Amino acid sequence: MSSHHIVRDDQEPALIIANGASCSLELLGQLLEWSPVVVVLDSAIERVLPLDIKIDVLLGDFDNNFNPEIYAEKQFPLQIVHTPNQDKTDLEKAFDYLIEKGHKAVNVVWATGKRADHTITNITNIVRYRNKLKIVILDDHSKIFLLPNTFEKWYPAHTPLSLIPIGKVTQIKTENLFYPLHNEELTIGYRTGSSNHVTKDGIVKIEHAEGDLLLMECFD
Repeated sequence: MSSHHIVRDDQEPALIIANGASCSLELLGQLLEWSPVVVVLDSAIERVLPLDIKIDVLLGDFDNNFNPEIYAEKQFPLQIVHTPNQDKTDLEKAFDYLIEKGHKAVNVVWATGKRADHTITNITNIVRYRNKLKIVILDDHSKIFLLPNTFEKWYPAHTPLSLIPIGKVTQIKTENLFYPLHNEELTIGYRTGSSNHVTKDGIVKIEHAEGDLLLMECFD
């Protein structure tokens, strides 16, 4: 894998590599081509180094006698960001770092799989940053992001889509989904919009009035 980014434009999404299940090298390579900055969480660094990726930022609480300086020469120039706050996860602290640096969007890989508590926390925490950072979590099977109140996008027929409410979401209306919603409500733990799919090639429209609604584009 190339050790150099092709694009260096602060308008493109940054990339965070967390420490969940690995994604394919193909997906990782596609994201690296468009990432102006690559942030790696300290818990993942030993898994990332063999991939020959140029890392820009190494971030974490550096606990358990972790010594970040040993990576500085291997990844020169490398910015080391110590974030000891235990009230937030390292992924949340990476979001905070990017916001502070003026980034508007970020793709996140290796944030799902492995421990279920980490996966659930990583996905649901998207909503905390809704007005500060556009967050997309990707793996080899899905792409997850928070929907605005009105969303429109072209999809091919039969594309699997799941609507996942975080809490309660009201007055949901959809167009061009096999299981339509007509001014209905979804509530996590009671009723979700999992395993829907696009009816025909064309625009899918999803509207909702209140609440936090995630869309999961699935790749079966």
